[in-house]
Amino acid sequence: MKNIEIKYFVRYFVVSLIKLYQKILSFDHGFFRFLFPFGYCRFKPTCSEYAIQAIQKYGIIKGTLKAGWRILRCNPWNKGGWDPLK
Repeated sequence: MKNIEIKYFVRYFVVSLIKLYQKILSFDHGFFRFLFPFGYCRFKPTCSEYAIQAIQKYGIIKGTLKAGWRILRCNPWNKGGWDPLK
């Protein structure tokens, strides 16, 4: 029983850290969004939203791997676009 509680606490903690990043540093969600009125991220949903969805759906390990792969694809040579979590 405790193992399940710890797993959900860690998941909640990581998602909270991502939301804190969104509010403070993100060019799409935070204080600096006025610099990029049409958005900074190449993808929709943004990479941080994608990471939250992936961690909530798949857990810490698989969700982090999926989010990491998404962040690696977010580069100037990728045109971006609609890329929902599958």
